[in-house]
Order: sequence, then structure tokens, then C-alpha cells
Amino acid sequence: MSDIQVGASATREFLVTDEDTSVALGSGDVPVLATPRAIAWIEATACTAIADQLESGETTVGITVSVDHAAATPVGETVAATALVAEVDRRRIMYDVTLVNPDGTTAMSGVVQRVVIDRDDFLASLA
Repeated sequence: MSDIQVGASATREFLVTDEDTSVALGSGDVPVLATPRAIAWIEATACTAIADQLESGETTVGITVSVDHAAATPVGETVAATALVAEVDRRRIMYDVTLVNPDGTTAMSGVVQRVVIDRDDFLASLA
């Protein structure tokens, strides 16, 4: 199994388009970054943070997301998502996550937990 290190991190940038809004995703009726899309972006960033530490055949799946979406982000803005490995307990990885608007305001912050799995075993268990 992988040896995921506390302190591993990644930052990724994402451009907010019309397809990323609450209106487009059905989670509201205002044309700003939707909470579900923002969560997907912080989870993608969490995956990036440890991608080079996983062994062949391993991946991670999300088990818990707890966030505050505190500031709106309009279409056309680019947000910076950061995920930092804060804790590792065997296969469970806890990340501190943030999504920051171009003006420096924190749009979203919180904690994401993912667990390391064997991809093939996981898929076989679904059959």
C-alpha cells in the first residue's frame, strides 16, 4: 500500500463558465459558481495532491466532504483550489481544502476525506 505523506499538497486553477453555475447544475437560480462544482474541483485537487504517491492499481474514493461555501464566484473568474494532506490514518486521508477567488477572498474551505483502494478489487465488488 502507498505511503501517503502528511504535507503533500496541490493547487489547481479552474475557470468558472456558464456550465459551472448553480443554474446549470440545478442547485440554485443564480449564475455563480455552484457548490457541487466547487466540491468536485476541491476533490479533483485532493486527488492531484497524492497522485504521485499511489502505487500501481491504487486510487482513492471520497468518503466525507464538509465545507463552507462562504463567497460567490461569478462566471469568468478563475479560482484557485488547494488541497493539503493534514492527516493519514492507514488508508484514510484527510485534506484541508480551500477555494480562493481572484481578489483573495476564500470562497470555500473545509475538510475532505478520501480512502485509498485497489481499483480492480473495488470494481469487482460492484459486479
